[in-house]
This record gives sequence, structure tokens and C-alpha cells, in this order.
Amino acid sequence: MTLLVEIILLFLQIMWFAIFARAIISWFPIDQNGAVVRALDSITEPLLEPLRRVVPRVGMIDITPMVAIILIFVISAMLRSSLASGV
Repeated sequence: MTLLVEIILLFLQIMWFAIFARAIISWFPIDQNGAVVRALDSITEPLLEPLRRVVPRVGMIDITPMVAIILIFVISAMLRSSLASGV
């Protein structure tokens, strides 16, 4: 069980990094058809797309990546506390 939780935590860290990188890249005039941008899109879109249906835009700003990162932090904290308590 511990190994499974650690694998999930690693996956969540990778998702956090990918979402953060995608958000930062979107601020710069970089070719959106580049390999890195497309890879980040394909990794993060399965998580961000369902959230976009629930989280409204704030003007022209898409806060979905921020909401996803907060959710990742909450889930990670819950998993770490379950590891620490031995459940």
C-alpha cells in the first residue's frame, strides 16, 4: 500500500510541475506548436479540461491551473498524512 501511495505522490508531483510549466510558458511568445508545449498540453489537458467546466474564468484569466495545483497540494497532503499515520 505504501508503494502505491508513493507512486501516486510522484505522479502528482509530475502533474504539478507540468501544470506550472504550462502556465509559465503561456506568458511568453513561444510557438504553441512546439514539441514541449504540445507535450505539456497532452499531459495536463486530461486534468484541466474537466476543471474548466466547473471553474469560471475571471475576466480574461483562466484560473484553472491554479485550482488544479491547489487540489494537487490538498490530495498530496492527505496522502502524506495517511502515510505518516500508517493507515
